[in-house]
Amino acid sequence: MYAITIPEPGGPEALVWAEVADPVPGEGEVLVEVVAGAVNRADLLQRQGFYNPPPGATEVPGLECSGRVAALGPGVSGWSVGDEVCALLAGGGYAEKVVVPAGQLLPVPENTDLVTGAALPEVTATVWSNVFMIAHLRPGETFLVHGGSSGIGTMAVQLAKAVGARVAVTAGTKEKLDRCAELGADILINYREQDFVEEIERATDGAGADVILDNMGAKYLDRNIRALATNGRLAIIGMQGGVKGELNIATLLNKRGAITATSLRARPLAEKAAIVAAVREHVWPLIATGRVRPIVDRKLPMSDAAQAHRVVEEGGHIGKVLLTLK
Repeated sequence: MYAITIPEPGGPEALVWAEVADPVPGEGEVLVEVVAGAVNRADLLQRQGFYNPPPGATEVPGLECSGRVAALGPGVSGWSVGDEVCALLAGGGYAEKVVVPAGQLLPVPENTDLVTGAALPEVTATVWSNVFMIAHLRPGETFLVHGGSSGIGTMAVQLAKAVGARVAVTAGTKEKLDRCAELGADILINYREQDFVEEIERATDGAGADVILDNMGAKYLDRNIRALATNGRLAIIGMQGGVKGELNIATLLNKRGAITATSLRARPLAEKAAIVAAVREHVWPLIATGRVRPIVDRKLPMSDAAQAHRVVEEGGHIGKVLLTLK
């Protein structure tokens, strides 16, 4: 089969479409013939040599895909060859075939075509696990998501609105903020022109945000704490703004705040399976009814993954960038 390989770390040109050995499903695994994959910022880090796959995982990048079940490994039940699926991966989505632990497999939800299904596993699992399973966002609370026009952001806005939260977003252009508003965002903050701490305080009469989903890390740490409400929860899922920041413990104590930081890729299989099961239970019905939908910026051929990485690095996209094989 063919897959994207990374012979040496580097820029987008480091991605090479090459022939590799076919994967074989083992105990509890399913072989999926890939129809589409999606680009995540973690893929860019892997390409640059900063985010290696967990032990035992394929070196092929790609943390999600959609396709059809091609074969079942020993001990797998509940799936049949030919089923249309999407999957959360530890790697391997930039390929014609990929092996998936059965617990990380999902049916393509109703109201979604097979290619677009590739836009769902990583964002839904990330948002649901962090915002709802860990930070416990509740109806009536104020939720702030940084990078509201990203794949994660566009999903977070919709899911938070679906449960009855008031949603604030940061983004860098009017076009991006307008798209967030179309998805239901109530408070629009242009981070290039406005201080999000001041804007959140103004919009909440000084109360602050109950839950913040942050992709920036160190750069926003101090301001995120200041923007939190009493008993607020900060969920960190990225480090685009660096890895080392200074934390004012007194401010956090006074707010009785909580900080969590998670990633999906290296979690134990049982934990990922539990998240995927929760997504299927809680998010898939919202997609089936159209209350929540995947936002896709563009689709490019899998063999043109380098161009897809350039698009994501430049940051002009809204929603997900997909890589297609069919």
